[in-house]
Amino acid sequence: MAHEKSVVIESRASWLVRVFLTYRLYILGAASLLVFALVAFGIYRLTAEVRYDEVLDALSATSWRAIALAALFTGLSFLALIFYDSNALDYIGRKRPFPAVAVTAFMAYAVGNTVGFGPLSGGAIRFRAYSRLGLSPGDIARVIAFVTLSFGLGLLSVSALATLAVAPRVAGILGIDAFWLRVIAVLILAGLVAVFYLGRNGRAVGFAGLRLRLPDSRTTSRQFLVSAFDIAAAASVLYVLLPDTHVGWPTFLAVYAVAIGFGVLSHVPAGLGVFEAVIMAGLSNAIGIDQLLGSLVLYRLIYYVLPLLLATVLLLITEMRRVVLRPGVAEAVQLAGKLAPALIATLSLVLGAMLIFSSVVPTPDSDLDFLSNYLPLPIVEGAHFLSSLLGLLLIVAARGLGQRLDGAWWVALGGACVAFAFAFLKAVAVFEAALLALFIVALLANARAFDRHSSLLRQALGPSWLAAIAVILVTAFVILLFVYRDTDYAHELWWQFEFSEEAPRGLRALLGLAIAASALALSSLLRPAHFRTEGPTAEELQQAVAITMGQDVADANLVRMGDKRLLFSASGRSYIMYGIHGRSWIALADPIGAEEEFAELVWQFVGAARAGGGRAAFYQISPALLSACADVGLRAFKLGELAVIDLTHFEMKGSRFANLRQSYGRGARDGLSFSVVRPGEVEAILPELRAVSDAWLAHHNAKEKTFSLGAFADDYVCAQPVAVVRLEGRIVAFATLMVTDTKAEATVDLMRFAPEAPKGTMDFLFASILEYLRGEGYRQFNLGMAPLSGMARREAAPVWDRVGATLFEHGERFYNFKGLRAFKSKFHPRWEPRYLAVSNGTGAALALMDVTFLIGGGVKGVISK
Repeated sequence: MAHEKSVVIESRASWLVRVFLTYRLYILGAASLLVFALVAFGIYRLTAEVRYDEVLDALSATSWRAIALAALFTGLSFLALIFYDSNALDYIGRKRPFPAVAVTAFMAYAVGNTVGFGPLSGGAIRFRAYSRLGLSPGDIARVIAFVTLSFGLGLLSVSALATLAVAPRVAGILGIDAFWLRVIAVLILAGLVAVFYLGRNGRAVGFAGLRLRLPDSRTTSRQFLVSAFDIAAAASVLYVLLPDTHVGWPTFLAVYAVAIGFGVLSHVPAGLGVFEAVIMAGLSNAIGIDQLLGSLVLYRLIYYVLPLLLATVLLLITEMRRVVLRPGVAEAVQLAGKLAPALIATLSLVLGAMLIFSSVVPTPDSDLDFLSNYLPLPIVEGAHFLSSLLGLLLIVAARGLGQRLDGAWWVALGGACVAFAFAFLKAVAVFEAALLALFIVALLANARAFDRHSSLLRQALGPSWLAAIAVILVTAFVILLFVYRDTDYAHELWWQFEFSEEAPRGLRALLGLAIAASALALSSLLRPAHFRTEGPTAEELQQAVAITMGQDVADANLVRMGDKRLLFSASGRSYIMYGIHGRSWIALADPIGAEEEFAELVWQFVGAARAGGGRAAFYQISPALLSACADVGLRAFKLGELAVIDLTHFEMKGSRFANLRQSYGRGARDGLSFSVVRPGEVEAILPELRAVSDAWLAHHNAKEKTFSLGAFADDYVCAQPVAVVRLEGRIVAFATLMVTDTKAEATVDLMRFAPEAPKGTMDFLFASILEYLRGEGYRQFNLGMAPLSGMARREAAPVWDRVGATLFEHGERFYNFKGLRAFKSKFHPRWEPRYLAVSNGTGAALALMDVTFLIGGGVKGVISK
């Protein structure tokens, strides 16, 4: 009975884990939205005694000197942020020209600080930029880890140091006694000091099975100063915007650091609401809430929006070529152009939120009086209502802009132009119109960057985007409640149409937004979650084979199996072969065909996977495809290394191939003979080949595999040359050859031998194949991938690499990793890395699990060729 209960509990637990992994993004998005809603309600309660006019007065009272100082400190903070990346690249030994690093870091923080999810996150932008600067995915992951850890440790250190001086005030925020708060701060500092001391000069620090290797003392000290300077400068941005108060800068720094920490932990975009709630709770006793709100609004505009606008202006200047470009600067400008879609998408999202927020706040009386003299009320009402919907349209378009869709470009351009006109019709909103004008110019100047032909209406919004829209709408609702706090609600409000009636106008705008956003969410959520494409038709398979024979990659012949789905480019000159299992859409290797179409095919495949409710993954891709994968927001994880033999310089003479030459000679003495059977002649020997294949499968207790491997199917085997080894006229071993008409590369797929074949038969077969291919004029031979080979073992390496290196070193009981690498090393090949590209680390693990089922051979099937 107890055993049955245990089984039931384990079954339920595994079911919950599967549900969480399947709907992880939706669950996390809903959790972030819940946290934000609770915080927004708390802010509304905190501001119970504050009125909208008082906040406007506080904003007006802020001096231009304070605003200029805030802008200066913003610049200093972003300068420090640039040195996060510069120090990280220096630490991993991959320094790059400073202008290119500065552009990447500035845009990563300008976009990531404002949005911070999906392809509009700092990490995604770094993958796009640094992959184009020649960094490997492992190097980029180390840069991101360095930056993240530096900020986290710096924030923790600054928070603890400042809290020691202002424990009572921080204790009031957290609900912890000041004495214990000081004890916690001292323990944190002591722990940090101990870690830094034990890990000085690059020593490894271990705790509870975890090992961490910090940079050398010089790098650690330098980065701590950079982090402290960044946090201090960022805090000073808000501090100079506050009215005169007795709150000292150290006290404020502690409250600010705690607020930033809570904002990061909340996972709400930009910590919106959470940061403000902590600041108000900590400083409301010393500063009026109305003044705090005014300062916080200015802080958000200066520290978050201003860098985004500055980045857009710099992008326009470079696009219009108003600067003389030195070589180092030219590279940075080119990089900025590549990042333009992400920057413009972020600006579209910010402007969409601006239009929504402006629809729920009252228009200045002077503007209304001016409009009443020239425009009829219906035009003003219509412009106000439609502007809010245009804001939602710009937010939706932002996702498509990030994906470089031409449809999104047209929608954003049209929506921004109409919103620009409405800005004057609804409120004479000059500042709003100026920002929209900047956005329009940016769209026009970078029109060629949005070159993907796709419909925006076919793009379903994911959980992160739906959560972001919900956060914006909740914010608008709270603003509406705050602004019209003293207005008594009545049903008649909905039908009041007067120039002076602002509350009904805001209510109608918010209702329209809620209806439109709900329809949008339902449209995205209720789409078919598991649409599946069909397998290839005979015509499609024939087309794919024709493309395969006209290009250089020999492995593309796996398309002949007919077990993979095909996605063709618009021209029909290129294709991706892929399989589907669970929610994973897994593309096998790089696209095949015309290289200039590969980037668009990657976008096309990822879009198809998302439209089908799946997650896209690219399995065993080359470094050449990493930039295209980074552009669609995928991260690369190393799988192993591919062994390639240069046949133009291959020669069995000499000491390098002495063992191989001896194996070849021994086979010849044992009576082995080698020949290659042409495709039209294979059918005659098919029964002999099948007998060898069946005996090999039975001897190894194995079954046929698919997807990344071929299986013994009559049509598949007969379509390719077959290398055979005979003993006394009887076939004892064979290998199917995969070749193309370009003779750029050749490889083998099925390699099988009879149990009675002499020892060394496979070495004899390999040596004979290499000699034959060299004589036929083939330029290189693909020996296949050595799984987990070449993974970084150092502690500073990404976790994925360290786990892979450990498996490679100690996983012989599961698979002969080192033996396979050693066998291929006998041929002295050139090693080329191969990667798995997915959205994140969890996706990588799930995708590999699904690959095992596609191949049909468990873990061995995933990593063997």
